[in-house]
Amino acid sequence: MPQAQKSFALGATLEKAGGGRRKTSEQRASMRSSSKFRPSSADDSNKLSPPKMALVKQDNGEELMIKPEAITPNINTADWPLLLRNWHQLLVRTGHFTPIPAGCTPLNRDLKSYVSSGVINLDKPSNPSSHEVVAWLKRILRVDRTGHSGTLDPKVTGCLIVCIDRATRLVKSQQGAGKEYVAVLRLHGKLPGGEAQLARALETLTGALFQRPPLISAVKRQLRIRTVHESKLLEFDNDRQLAVFWVSCEAGTYIRTLCVHLGLLLGVGGHMQELRRVRSGAMDEQSGMVTLHDVMDAQWLQDNQRDESYLRSVIKPLETLLTTYKRIVVKDSAVNAITYGAKLMIPGLLRYEAGIEVHEEVVLITTKGEAIALGIAQMSTVELSSCDHGVVAKVKRCIMERDLYPRRWGLGPTATTKKQMKESGKLDKYGRPNEATPAQWKQEYRDFNDPNGPNGTVLDPNHGTEPQAAEAAGAKEGMPGRGQEMPSKQDVEMAEPVAPVPTEQEPAPVAAAAEKTEKKKRKHEGETAEEKAERKRKKKEKKEKRASKAAEDDDSD
Repeated sequence: MPQAQKSFALGATLEKAGGGRRKTSEQRASMRSSSKFRPSSADDSNKLSPPKMALVKQDNGEELMIKPEAITPNINTADWPLLLRNWHQLLVRTGHFTPIPAGCTPLNRDLKSYVSSGVINLDKPSNPSSHEVVAWLKRILRVDRTGHSGTLDPKVTGCLIVCIDRATRLVKSQQGAGKEYVAVLRLHGKLPGGEAQLARALETLTGALFQRPPLISAVKRQLRIRTVHESKLLEFDNDRQLAVFWVSCEAGTYIRTLCVHLGLLLGVGGHMQELRRVRSGAMDEQSGMVTLHDVMDAQWLQDNQRDESYLRSVIKPLETLLTTYKRIVVKDSAVNAITYGAKLMIPGLLRYEAGIEVHEEVVLITTKGEAIALGIAQMSTVELSSCDHGVVAKVKRCIMERDLYPRRWGLGPTATTKKQMKESGKLDKYGRPNEATPAQWKQEYRDFNDPNGPNGTVLDPNHGTEPQAAEAAGAKEGMPGRGQEMPSKQDVEMAEPVAPVPTEQEPAPVAAAAEKTEKKKRKHEGETAEEKAERKRKKKEKKEKRASKAAEDDDSD
């Protein structure tokens, strides 16, 4: 076949094939367009269009809505850190609140805030005193304040809780917590009854005991009562006359005195040879106890290599000390008001723990697990679940710094009106009524923070209600009481004006101090040297007694 005929036949074949392909694509497009607008049957809809996820079709053609699953996701909050642990066990007052993007969880604070709100469970070495160890820590970490809860004698080792900066506010709360010790007792003779005799003596010295501090002690040697909760004999060697025992006791118990009493009770005598504290409050030997070298190495690593992981493992957040308290969760909008000393009211309550009793010490926390303050509960758990208004807790010790959360109080209608009246001069700068205050405001506004009552009348719980107190005050001043007749308007108008009685002006503070000094001189005028020495001696004894009473709260071993 010639070349021209071959090319013509090939072109016709390609044109025929291309036309067939174009026709096929046009047919597909028309089929798609027709199927799009054509009403489809049930079978076609199942084949061509995507299924409707919100409907369920049964065999009879009836459409039903898909019901949501009744299974709630199982969230295990037992592993949540610190004050958020077992969050699901808290009782819910309301779930309606607006989260505020302020604050953070205790473990995610920046390093400066983490250190300044941290505590260290320190393994105190033997020989240096507790105050020396705390001073060394302050110099190593370069912080402003440090404090420790529960003093240990120089020779005693073990758990010493050191609080840094803001955490020093929790020192008092940890000083009164229970303590546990392991002691080595040296007996002055062999026991005929052996280990059983010593175990019986330990069991006898349990409960409330009379103790007098040792001869060498930091406090005055006065007889006092301390409670030993439990004791247990760990090891005994009658040949070497040595015993090791564990004791759980109240803060301020002298284990040295307890060992002397054990020796007297056994009839052979004894003394304490060695002592170690294994628990202090919420911290024990297993809760990340560190040494002074650990703290120094962690600070060196942060200063030279900018590695803060070691320092974060050495220092714990202050919330670690509060895990034994019952929790009350507060809305974010109420946090800043509490840091300024406001009471927690029912509208600011989110969740609370079961078993709260009135006047029990609780911890107020945020939804992120931050400790706001230690408070005294004003309602029990039953009242919290049923009351619509009232005071939930009063602040005992504020922990969180102010203005970490934004200020959200003073935005209500009454507070806004009061602010406008102060600006316009209808109230004084303290919000109290003056001459320009409208009468309606004086009648309707109730200031519950005023000690004189909402309307200016003195509220005395010992003298009945407001009208009774006002009536009693009027009768005292010669005004008619309940049984007397009120004077008429004419009598009041025709009465002669009474001149005001001049009152003595109170002396100035300087004049009062000078008068007090002159009075003292006149009192001691003419006394002999012996009388003066006796008076000074009594004054010194009184001052020492006051100082020893204050030092009794300090825990020493």
